[in-house]
Amino acid sequence: MNFLFEFKNFITKKNVLNFDKVSFVHANNRGIPTPTKNMENGCGACSECESNCPTKAIQRSGSDRLDLDYGKCLQCGICVEVCPEGKLRNSGFIYTIALHREEFYTSYQNGKMEKNSQSNFTLSENQRQFRDLTKKRGFLYREVAAGGNNTVESELNASFNSVFDSEREGIRCVASPKHADAIVFSGPISEQMEGPLQTAWDVLSEPRALIACGTEAVSGGLFPKGKIPKEPDLYISGDPPRPDVILQGFRLLIGRFSFQFQEALHKFLESEK
Repeated sequence: MNFLFEFKNFITKKNVLNFDKVSFVHANNRGIPTPTKNMENGCGACSECESNCPTKAIQRSGSDRLDLDYGKCLQCGICVEVCPEGKLRNSGFIYTIALHREEFYTSYQNGKMEKNSQSNFTLSENQRQFRDLTKKRGFLYREVAAGGNNTVESELNASFNSVFDSEREGIRCVASPKHADAIVFSGPISEQMEGPLQTAWDVLSEPRALIACGTEAVSGGLFPKGKIPKEPDLYISGDPPRPDVILQGFRLLIGRFSFQFQEALHKFLESEK
């Protein structure tokens, strides 16, 4: 009798992630690189971070300006390791998700973030229609592995476990694009996968969404980026992004999560002063 009671108690108290309370900063993850207070006086002639970044996500402009494209960032931590004076750090900021590619372009002047002049991004007509369709019921997606290394697929698989529980949000992966509302693709889109990705996209009915999942899908990463059917409606950077980051990106697309990358990063950096 005690065994049955304990078992019932276990299955009715699932350890499920609360998406409304989870933080976009994770202490156990490197996250994206951000400047430290040591960069207040610039970097001088040093360009170690720029020359060692494997995806060229970092660009130096003079001695005091740093331009980062977080859509190219692998969150590998190399730039932090090679910085000789500790002017970059692993921030732990992992929510590299955006509805517009331009949101990832970030500049720092003497270590201080300059907010993007186009920070007030608006939804496209397609994004608005897709949100109207899916906000209440969720959506079905077909995943296309377009030349990646299978890490994104591993994280997508993990998103269905009992902790993240993607289906709780009504978000499911289906076997055919004929049954899908969206295409989620990973990888830089190799030449051999351009056709299959386009074919999968063409099968979907309107309104439909294209989702770039992983740094390679967003920018090509270490490789040249192949041809895409259209500009994605959602960008999820990271190599690979965590399951909770992926699902928060999905929730952002359908309107269940309010988030803007530039705003959130700026508030995070200001809060640490």
